[in-house]
Amino acid sequence: MSYTVTVWGARGSIPSPGPATSRYGGNTSCVSVELQDEPGRLVVLDAGSGIRLLGNALLERGGRWEIDLLLTHTHWDHIQGFPFFAPMFRDGNVVRVRGARQGDVDLGLILRQQMHPVVFPVPLEQTAAALTIEHLEPGRFEVGGFAVEALQLRHPGTTLGYRLTPAGGGATLAYVTDSELGPGGRYDVGPGWRDELVRFLAGVDLLVHDAMYTPDDMDAHRGWGHSCYSEAVALAAEARVGQLWLFHHRPERTDTMLDAVVRAAQALADRSDHSFEVRAVGEGTQLSL
Repeated sequence: MSYTVTVWGARGSIPSPGPATSRYGGNTSCVSVELQDEPGRLVVLDAGSGIRLLGNALLERGGRWEIDLLLTHTHWDHIQGFPFFAPMFRDGNVVRVRGARQGDVDLGLILRQQMHPVVFPVPLEQTAAALTIEHLEPGRFEVGGFAVEALQLRHPGTTLGYRLTPAGGGATLAYVTDSELGPGGRYDVGPGWRDELVRFLAGVDLLVHDAMYTPDDMDAHRGWGHSCYSEAVALAAEARVGQLWLFHHRPERTDTMLDAVVRAAQALADRSDHSFEVRAVGEGTQLSL
């Protein structure tokens, strides 16, 4: 079964609009996945500020929507657009939110608190759509016409990566953002985490992966829960992926800087024993699989 992947926000940490980021965009993490023979159904990965653009686009298309939102974690740049997701405020829509509990804190409490009256004018309870919030654990489940596998990543807090395959068979997509591949940090993963991650990603047609830093950035940012583009390329080569999308761009990284990152990353991929295409994706990047 074929589907379309669309990027609505690819920036990390904080929105960074402006003339220097106009080509790749300044909105934070949000990607939609839409099966082409399932009109009205949509899987959404993360709810950064880019989800506002997605919501507006869905309203323009009209009709009722059944939306499954998978959150990797609840750091601000992955949920800050959630209160502005217009389909939640339209009667007849269904929105199911799934993500990990953060320590002892329920996902529902986190989402409600960011819409508390002291910081936001409309409480979560006033949304018009049929809204549910569920906890996820690493493992396998089905959602929105896809078979999904979730894996815990090396990032502060409980952070999940997702691998999606159409339930009827087809190309595979992996979404792994906020993932530290190099040494540093203390994370609740076992000593075999690298082998497990390679298995999780083995042979995926499209890998969307954290590439927030350059190699020169890394010494100052070990333990922050992110990777550089060279680490992402090495992982993609080891897992034999079809295509790598560099994602979660550093706010300070201008369009010109990202162009240079792509050239350097592609050169590394071409020199590996498994050549593949590398892109730095931005708002509006789209691919049919």
